[in-house]
Amino acid sequence: MTAADASVRTATVNDAPAVGQTQALVWQEAYDGIVPPRVHAAFDPQAFATAWRDALRTPPEGVHRLLVARAGEQVVGFVAIGPSQDPDAGQTTGEITALGVHPMHRRQGHGSRLVNAAVDVLREAGAQHVATWCLVEHEGLRSFLTASGLTPDGAFRDRVVSPDDDTAREVRLIAALVEEPGDD
Repeated sequence: MTAADASVRTATVNDAPAVGQTQALVWQEAYDGIVPPRVHAAFDPQAFATAWRDALRTPPEGVHRLLVARAGEQVVGFVAIGPSQDPDAGQTTGEITALGVHPMHRRQGHGSRLVNAAVDVLREAGAQHVATWCLVEHEGLRSFLTASGLTPDGAFRDRVVSPDDDTAREVRLIAALVEEPGDD
């Protein structure tokens, strides 16, 4: 029996180092020129791996999941999901809290598989909407997410990204996971 060339599955503690490495590369790229150099230098694979390992060992209550994309047996991407923490979100809104595909494995369908798997898990848990936040400067990710069916809803926030209170603007994107009345 052979493994699929590309797949998504729930992460295990053993995936933490690969997720940490991928997250560090993705965050370094996404925040390059946005955060000060000392913050950029803190995007450390080991620190991310430790945080993921701890979260996987003792997950928060509720529908929190870390899913990983694989090319063969190699972890090449991740998506973290949970209930939305936005004060204006209802109980049936899930959130993609982190998403990343290793730069060497992009444009191979891994991001789409991750988003689709995240939506499936959230829908199975009773979510009727999914939301995510995206840096204004990160046009590539925003284009990918809008092509995946998420649309800006007009909400934005200025996230503090440094010890000096520097901020970066993010916009919220949302999508319905169930058919709305009148969508036929």
